[in-house]
Amino acid sequence: MSDPTPVFDDLREESRALDVLVAELTDEQWAGATPAPRWSVAHQIAHLHWTDKAALLAVTDRDGFGEVVGKALAAPDSFVDDAAEEGARLAPAELLARWREGRDALDRALRDAAPQGTRLPWFGPPMSAASMATGRLMETWAHGQDVADALGVVRAPTDRLRHVVRIGGRARDFAFGVRGLPVPQEEFRVEVRAPSGASWAFGPEDAAQRVTGPALDFCLLVTQRAHRADLALHAEGPDADRWLDIAQAFAGPPGTGRPPKGEPA
Repeated sequence: MSDPTPVFDDLREESRALDVLVAELTDEQWAGATPAPRWSVAHQIAHLHWTDKAALLAVTDRDGFGEVVGKALAAPDSFVDDAAEEGARLAPAELLARWREGRDALDRALRDAAPQGTRLPWFGPPMSAASMATGRLMETWAHGQDVADALGVVRAPTDRLRHVVRIGGRARDFAFGVRGLPVPQEEFRVEVRAPSGASWAFGPEDAAQRVTGPALDFCLLVTQRAHRADLALHAEGPDADRWLDIAQAFAGPPGTGRPPKGEPA
């Protein structure tokens, strides 16, 4: 098994980068609207905190995590919003402190669990500690983008995006399946340019179905933080082209995505 330390370190750094964005905000800014309907900056951080707590239970208390899953199943259409709303009611300083404490506890727990090779329960299939960290990084980056957009901040992309690229590519079949569409039988080739200028690629080199473009744009697409019309991504082949319309790196029902720039949400 490869060393999972890099993804744990990158998750920690991604969380710290978002922390820098919100640490000095006023109460008014915490209450400011983000691109997610009805979600303020506080809702975004509260959601990350809630999910970190759920992940910590998955690592350290399987019975406790089972109770969380039970509550989610009892209210599948509202539990995410309800949890975010509950956290958003906290004073910003309290919410910030709880988020910091929770993510630090999860960091320690994942590092302790990794050498054991245990598969950890989650809302979908069980996963390794490294895969759970990858998922948490993807969510932290994506919700951080919502916060940045709300504040009018342009974040400099980093090569931590390689984890988002990886999970976005691996979720290809899920994106088709969750919409009831036939899953393509042939593999795609994905080639993207990293912020550092490196090339990241996966899939057969001679694949007929291909996606190319900047890694940042691919990440914005698979997390549904931008519409493909506003991104410099290119598809070759009808299945790859269809994928760019429905790509989804996150679990759950099909996301609605963002409208093209200039169109109302």
